[in-house]
Amino acid sequence: MIYFHDIDPIAISLGPIQVHWYGIMYLLAFLTAWWLGRMRTQAGRLPGVDLNGFSDLLFYSMLGVVVGGRVGYMLFYGLSELLANPLSLFKVWEGGMSFHGGLLGVLAAAWWWSRRRGLHFFDTVDFAAPLVPLGLMFGRFGNFIGAELWGKYTGSGWGVIFRSGLPEPLRSTDMDTLRVLYEAGELDRYARHPSQLYEALLEGLVMFFVLWWFSAKPRARYAVSGMFALLYGVFRFAVEFVRMPDNGVYVAFDWLTRGQILSLPLVVLGVLLLVMSRRAPVLQPRPVPAPEGKA
Repeated sequence: MIYFHDIDPIAISLGPIQVHWYGIMYLLAFLTAWWLGRMRTQAGRLPGVDLNGFSDLLFYSMLGVVVGGRVGYMLFYGLSELLANPLSLFKVWEGGMSFHGGLLGVLAAAWWWSRRRGLHFFDTVDFAAPLVPLGLMFGRFGNFIGAELWGKYTGSGWGVIFRSGLPEPLRSTDMDTLRVLYEAGELDRYARHPSQLYEALLEGLVMFFVLWWFSAKPRARYAVSGMFALLYGVFRFAVEFVRMPDNGVYVAFDWLTRGQILSLPLVVLGVLLLVMSRRAPVLQPRPVPAPEGKA
């Protein structure tokens, strides 16, 4: 089955005020992390930290995601544009967020927060890792709705036709005409892999269930972080084979993408952390007492 992508990226429009689906997906990501994080905090999965402390961690992590994601995207994928127009760094409404940059931003925020509280950095990361995948899922949904980061042509009778993925002059054709061409089957050869949904499934849903199950009982330090890095690196590397390379350019061999190069260190790091966890201590939960009157 071939689906014609015709989703308005604007969810709500009230006069000059426009709310984009991408922004809503980010809101859902943070709300999900807040809800799951409160559960893990109350279960004492980060001993010595109460709900107020977790709220601070989440706030700093949100800043890390936004700042790191945008800066990382411009450095990894839009350096020439950034050098030509430094103000393009702030054009977040045009899209362009890097997971790897966002990850570095979150890690920097977690390191700073952990140092202030005298906690081991990887205890914090192990605590936070299971909160991330559902946010990644919502982010990929945002990519799909915004018709960005699509995949290669399927070459068969299924896939998704993205207007932004059509060649010129079709890309500039009005939507009514494109719908007519779609109904007539004239656009079938432009059906692409919905790689955003593949990533939402693997990096989001599958990773969440694996990490939530894996972290359900106390694990040695580094283990949960290692599992996160390994799973993300493997899943992202695999999906890149059917996803169009960023800026349409392969780094090497006519198949290796920049996304794969950035994911390989995560695979190595994941394996290293899992090995290190075999000799690391296990952090025992200390449930947070319920506030007075709510016991």
